[in-house]
Amino acid sequence: MNNNRVRVAIIAVAALLGSTAGAQQTAKIDFKSVGRAAPLLVDINKQDIVGSAIRRSFGQPQPAADEGAFIGSARDGNAPPGIEPLPVDMFTSKDFYKDRALWSDKRYFRCNSSAAIEDAWGGNRRGTIGDKPPATAAWGYCDRDYPRESIVSPYPFKTAQEHYAALLAETTKRGGAKQRPSAEALEEWTGRYMHPGRTPNNQNWYRMRHVQVPTVLSLLTPEYQTRFVQEAYHHGNTNKAQWPSQYCWPEGFMRRWHEAAVWEHHIIAAPSVVQIVSGVARNFITTVHVGREFKLDGNVPRLGQDVPRWYGETIGFWDGDTLITWTSNIQGWKVHAAPEHSSKLQTIEIYTPNRDAAGKFLGLNHEAIFYDPEALVEPVRIVRNFQRTSGFEEGDPYVYIECVQTIYPIKGTATPVSPGTVIEYEVPDMYGRPWAQIWEKYWEQGMEKPDGEDIFNFEN
Repeated sequence: MNNNRVRVAIIAVAALLGSTAGAQQTAKIDFKSVGRAAPLLVDINKQDIVGSAIRRSFGQPQPAADEGAFIGSARDGNAPPGIEPLPVDMFTSKDFYKDRALWSDKRYFRCNSSAAIEDAWGGNRRGTIGDKPPATAAWGYCDRDYPRESIVSPYPFKTAQEHYAALLAETTKRGGAKQRPSAEALEEWTGRYMHPGRTPNNQNWYRMRHVQVPTVLSLLTPEYQTRFVQEAYHHGNTNKAQWPSQYCWPEGFMRRWHEAAVWEHHIIAAPSVVQIVSGVARNFITTVHVGREFKLDGNVPRLGQDVPRWYGETIGFWDGDTLITWTSNIQGWKVHAAPEHSSKLQTIEIYTPNRDAAGKFLGLNHEAIFYDPEALVEPVRIVRNFQRTSGFEEGDPYVYIECVQTIYPIKGTATPVSPGTVIEYEVPDMYGRPWAQIWEKYWEQGMEKPDGEDIFNFEN
């Protein structure tokens, strides 16, 4: 689809939705639930991005004069007015491990979001690194941030299992667990849904553009704090990004929420199974097995073998035309500019129909709560909306994607290689953080990992 058609589609959907589902952040239900549809404390759509950037439209309509404009509080390494820079920060440091005591200070990252740091050298947007990088990297806005309280789960549960059981008990008590969706409701569900990142008023914190890095770090355990800063450092300082999609490595479970990783969603709904398919660099497939139960005798709850799966395994139940799911048995991995997750990650996801005042089906509210005792100090939540654009009786078919590798990590640098070229290639350990293996071998020589207390401990 060309840019003009994208703009027309977005404008049409925005006009259709008006101020209903397009601006709706959580599902509208007619009762107070123990574990779903709690309101968000802050609407991220009303907030400006945190980090420095060069404005790009990404197909969304905006004034022509804004295209290519600088966003940020200062450029060329200069500190913003009224801000005293640290003696050393991420862009001048030779060893980020030794700077651990500074990670809680947003000035260490020049008040940039992790996505802005990733883009600094021009990764996804025009770069803001300056003429003498990395020391001339631009500053974001030190007076902006998305509150931690709007990221963490508002529910009292410690585990996904506890959360799922509570929702099932609540639904059963209300009589909903015996109410399967009607044929008309399943037909409404089945169809194409707009790319969530292009849907108006549909931003969320996991875009990593509205959140200061220390706020994200406060959600993580010490080991995963280190991993997050490690990647930010190699995005912003060494310019040695190691993105799985570059190398045709697996994308991992959390890429389902990344703004650029999944585009149109194709959903097929039946009483006993729901399948959600999307893709850009990979094919993302979620299969919800309705009415089944997990085995509980392995490392984590699962349906099949006691082996982690890239997209996990999912069970669920219907509450009328609302689908409540539990995903487990997920392979630990990462999403660039976002925190790594472990193989203990589990999610509760709720898909609730969005309707206009007349009851017309507009799409699905998707609320997801993430439980990862190895990576997270407490559960977090992401809320977004899928806007239905059509059924399958029209439009282009889903394009199944095969990744053909043309970029290889050569001496620690992602390097395009032409067909017929012979290279020396070290096969990575795909289950041992291969990105970190590359960084530590080639770009962290002489660095030391200091011992220290958790500077983001929120339990005291």
